[in-house]
Amino acid sequence: MAGDDLTASESAILVVLMAEAREVLNTELRDRYGLDVRKPQRDKLTRLHYVAARKSGSTYALQLDDKGWVRVQHDFDFTLRGAAALGAALTALQNSLRERVLARSGCATLTELFALSDVRAPAAPAVPAPPGSLPARVVSAYHALAAEPGAWVSLRRLRPFFADLPREELDDALRQLSRSNGVHLTPESNQKTLTEADIKAALRLGGQENHLLAIGV
Repeated sequence: MAGDDLTASESAILVVLMAEAREVLNTELRDRYGLDVRKPQRDKLTRLHYVAARKSGSTYALQLDDKGWVRVQHDFDFTLRGAAALGAALTALQNSLRERVLARSGCATLTELFALSDVRAPAAPAVPAPPGSLPARVVSAYHALAAEPGAWVSLRRLRPFFADLPREELDDALRQLSRSNGVHLTPESNQKTLTEADIKAALRLGGQENHLLAIGV
C-alpha cells in the first residue's frame, strides 16, 4: 500500500508466497524458484507484518502474514529498478488474477482463491445462513482454517479473507452468527499471548473483546 516503499523484488516475494499459500523454507524457495529471501528483505517484510518468519534449522520458514494477504489485493510497482519484462509479467499476472480469475472462481478475495482448502464449501447445516450470504462466507472461511469442526480459530486469521469488505460488515455477520447454535465467540484465556494484530482483530460482543471463533461445537 502507499507508503510501504516496496521494491520490485520485495513485491515479487509476496507474490511467490501468495502462490505457495503455506509456510515454506527459504531453501525450498531457492531450489524451486531461484529466490533467496535475504535478511534485509526478510526484516523489512516482517516489520510490515506482510511476512511471518521463524528460524528453522539453518534457514528460515516464511509465509504470507495477515497484512500480506491484504497487501496482495492492491497494486504493486514491478517496474522499479529495471527488469521491465519481469515487471510486465508480474503486473499482468496480478491484474489477471484480480480482474478475471477471481471473478470466475466464485471467491471474493485472493486469500480465498489461494487457500489450501476450498472456502466455498456450503455452510454446516447447524448454522442457518443463506448460500452466498456473508454469514455463509464466514462459515466457509472458518472451515478452511479450522483443523476440525469446533476448533478455535483466531479472528486475526479470519479477517484477511474479508479484505474486500468494510470491517463493520464482517462484524455484523459475526454477531449474527454468534446467535446460532454451535457458534461461539470468546476472549483468549491467556491474554499475555495476544499480539497487536490479535487485539486489533477482536470483536466487541457481550461487554468483552472476543478473539476466537468456533463453529460446530
